[in-house]
Amino acid sequence: MIISSALDYREAARRRLPPFLFHYIDGGAYAEQTLKRNVEDLAQIALRQRVLNDMSSLDLSTQLFDEQLSMPVALSPVGLTGMYARRGEVQAAVAAEQKGIPFTLSTVSVCSIEEVTAAITRPMWFQLYVLRDRGFMRNALERAKAAGCSTLVFTVDMPVPGARYRDAHSGMSGPNAAMRRYMQSVMHPHWAWNVGLLGRPHDLGNISKYLGKEIGLEDYIGWLGNNFDPSISWKDLEWIRDAWDGPMVIKGILDPQDAKDAVAFGADGIVVSNHGGRQLDGVLSTARALPPIADAVKGDLKILVDSGIRSGLDVVRMLAMGADVCMLGRAFVYALAGAGGAGVSNLLELIDKEMRVAMTLTGANTIADINSDCLVKLERSLITGA
Repeated sequence: MIISSALDYREAARRRLPPFLFHYIDGGAYAEQTLKRNVEDLAQIALRQRVLNDMSSLDLSTQLFDEQLSMPVALSPVGLTGMYARRGEVQAAVAAEQKGIPFTLSTVSVCSIEEVTAAITRPMWFQLYVLRDRGFMRNALERAKAAGCSTLVFTVDMPVPGARYRDAHSGMSGPNAAMRRYMQSVMHPHWAWNVGLLGRPHDLGNISKYLGKEIGLEDYIGWLGNNFDPSISWKDLEWIRDAWDGPMVIKGILDPQDAKDAVAFGADGIVVSNHGGRQLDGVLSTARALPPIADAVKGDLKILVDSGIRSGLDVVRMLAMGADVCMLGRAFVYALAGAGGAGVSNLLELIDKEMRVAMTLTGANTIADINSDCLVKLERSLITGA
């Protein structure tokens, strides 16, 4: 099929993946209203077109936490990325390094910290959840530091897994899940051979390494429910801040007061995120949540944002509303599933080209030039409530 956008990669992923994996990455919580709004609300943000400016020296590069990024984009942590392509975390990390942007490894990755960092030279980011086993958390922090990870992304909006109805229907969870997954895999021979067979071992690499035994994926959803910790509070972040001497980013912020609390805590950054609509349905889209948060804390820490971003045009929209950097989740996993690391590389080039078009036609020569002046005044009033 012809690939011209992230949406094309979504279709490529749907064709190639067993349904339980496609719907796990594609789906959201409950009726998936927030999942839809993440994309729809962002698409409604109107940019202010300007013409006849000299745009011959366009520059997409930016600085974040003393790191140089070729464009204001990072790859988000996505659990089980190694099930979407053979050793998928490694392939995605290599593609991100080649483009000059950060890759973030999930706590619940298939490939371990050590396996991924051995394949790249650029410092990787590491994402940490609050788990009941605080010993694992300490071990993960120590291993991430030893492996040269530069930035810690601490996810706070998943004290319990969201209610994801699609997973029960698709076979990711629910009755006879293992047998249903096996039958689906047989019907997708490319995935079954390339990932299902040659992509082994299939386990939670970081947790298996800590426990000294393989933690398989047979009941992955059940494992999440049993090991995530609903007692999470700001005090849990204090010892993590003490144990981590690099930049620390708090992911899962949707409210301006929580953003202010992150500043008071001493975080270096936040990710405005609703977990891609996979946790609590009915909350604000990130396109709606971002402007008031930026009004509250812009300049006090770095503002990253994810959820609903599918193109370079979307990146420019988010930057105009106050973000410093955008994080890609589903978009890069679709590309990874559809065409492996080469797909991720191509997607990042598409994002780059789309950003250049949007910047040229809004008169923004540099990333610093992308601000609220790039938005149509009526739209700017709508999203800020002014």
